[in-house]
Amino acid sequence: MLYFPPMETPLVFATQLAQRIGKLLLEFYAEATFQTSLKPDRTVVTEVDLIADRLIAQAIQERFPEDVLISEELQPAYAAQSRSAARGNGAEPALWVVDPIDGTTNFSLGLHYWGVLIARLVNGWPETGVMYFPLIDELYTAQRGEGAFFNGKRLQVQPSNPDQTTTFFSCCSHTHRRYRVSVPYKTRILGSAGYSMCCVACGVALLSFDATPKVWDIAAGWLLVSEAGGNVETLDGSQPFPLQPGIEYARQSYPTLSAATPEIAARARLQIVLK
Repeated sequence: MLYFPPMETPLVFATQLAQRIGKLLLEFYAEATFQTSLKPDRTVVTEVDLIADRLIAQAIQERFPEDVLISEELQPAYAAQSRSAARGNGAEPALWVVDPIDGTTNFSLGLHYWGVLIARLVNGWPETGVMYFPLIDELYTAQRGEGAFFNGKRLQVQPSNPDQTTTFFSCCSHTHRRYRVSVPYKTRILGSAGYSMCCVACGVALLSFDATPKVWDIAAGWLLVSEAGGNVETLDGSQPFPLQPGIEYARQSYPTLSAATPEIAARARLQIVLK
């Protein structure tokens, strides 16, 4: 069991938890002896995902026993109630949304872009978000109304500049299979929905799109991009937030578009079209 002082705020707690889990993941990554398999949806899962997911859940339950949790591997459905809500004497509980390893394929192949994603939702909306990518030691944090940060430095999206030649469009491997794409920027496939959103938030990319992310892939990044002054939405108009009890979120995908400005997002909706 990981120990955390009882008075930590959700943001401090989530930050320390992501960093501790990230350091543990580095040990597995260095040894490269873990088992890898395919889930029914053909996405990769490793035994390390399950270990990390379990440790994160245990830490959250210990520090915030009234909160509930959904996670990619162990608890993909939002069905549980907090103790106080079950007794009928509490408000809607806060909800933690966890991806123990975002970029599992990268992790299993020895590539660099993978990380721990943790978000805490209040009334169904992201309130706290932490994303830690341990191999490159990049920490992204956000608190609603208080801004977004990269390794402690405040983030601001990059404004649109027609003369800018070094920006790029980040997308997933499913994008060009499912969509006709005419985005006028260089394309990069990084293998991590969370990291793609971080690239928009920190001004490296003007635009990112993931065709089939689940809510645990985007919850922390949704808040990060918004708090950095960017625009984040779904391409098909679906609404991931507020999260709703009783939904099997492993079956729900949200084609997510993150952009530096609403104008860039509006153009992208015309440039990314279903085949």
